[in-house]
Amino acid sequence: MQTRFSDRMADVPKSFIREILKDALMPDTISFAGGLPNRTLFPTEEIKIATQKIFEIYGNDLFQYSASEGLIALREWIAQRYKEKGLHVKLENILITSGSQQGLDLLGKVLLNKGDGLILEEPGYLGAIQAFALYRPQFLPVSVSEIGMDTEKLRAVVQSKKPKLMYTVPNFQNPSGITYPEKNREAVAEILKDTETLLIEDDPYGDLRFNKTQHTSFKTLLPHNTLLLGSFSKIVVPSFRIGWIVAPDAIMQKLIIAKQASDLHTNQFAQYVIHQYLRDNDLDAHISKIVAAYSTQKEVMRNSILRHFPKTVSSTNPEGGMFLWLTLPEKASALDLFELALKDKVVFVPGDPFYINQSHLNTLRLNYSCADVPTIETGMARLAHAIKTLLKK
Repeated sequence: MQTRFSDRMADVPKSFIREILKDALMPDTISFAGGLPNRTLFPTEEIKIATQKIFEIYGNDLFQYSASEGLIALREWIAQRYKEKGLHVKLENILITSGSQQGLDLLGKVLLNKGDGLILEEPGYLGAIQAFALYRPQFLPVSVSEIGMDTEKLRAVVQSKKPKLMYTVPNFQNPSGITYPEKNREAVAEILKDTETLLIEDDPYGDLRFNKTQHTSFKTLLPHNTLLLGSFSKIVVPSFRIGWIVAPDAIMQKLIIAKQASDLHTNQFAQYVIHQYLRDNDLDAHISKIVAAYSTQKEVMRNSILRHFPKTVSSTNPEGGMFLWLTLPEKASALDLFELALKDKVVFVPGDPFYINQSHLNTLRLNYSCADVPTIETGMARLAHAIKTLLKK
């Protein structure tokens, strides 16, 4: 039976999070596992109005095949959004994708050969590990922390391995919630500036910041070496699966060919709906509501940690986004904790799947965006009980 499958499938891990979500469906179980936006904050009524409006404006054209590059008006809106952030991005360099996850797949398909070096953050985004694993690169993990990426390790890896790609989530990183400080971004850019390494900046959470501090994009620091990924999943709705890639001309042409071979084009109906929504509504006002809710939810989770958890347990304190990262005492296993926590009807994501070839680690990811305040307080009390049980063993 095994011989039926392509060799590349042997290296692709299951989505650990998708497997965990099955446990989250158990009655009365509180989940801090999924990276889900808060469903109560979706702009449902506004999207209903936008949907009705596009029927009146476009009629049967809504249901026709479309250009692989995506809806021109939506790409123009994205280009203008970048301009407001100080980045000059041309319409021709934007490709609409089926979520930024497809963006990862297309970049892997176009740029990676078996054995090519790919720098990943450690811990790093599981979805990127899974997407890139299909193309069988040599993963080159470099650790990240609240002071950013380990630039000493990065310099050594770049000099010795000559990697083709580097994948980063520099704003409110998934899974840790950390943000690269300005000096660290500048140091990373300095290391890469005279190399052939392309940097992929994935920024699904960048608008979800709890303060006014804006951080410089690698597109500014490394304009010729940086590819951008973006998404509407975290700031409007995830079910439409509308994301995008920003890439230079030569790479864009190859991405379009790969896109055509993959799915011809992203759902045009959803593109029309989301563009109409963006035209008729103040996106920043909507984002402000999300940010206010998530900021409160994060503070409740952090305060619960400080009140209920042993002092030997530490956590990050994100400036935005949807996640924080918990570190247990050195010899404790988050996988063992998961089994105990499941009995207490609370689930999270152990740190193991966010690393390359490591297991029984003492780290775990908690999502604070999806649960309301009372649920967070109840769930964190349950998790505290499970941690205390684990540390007594």
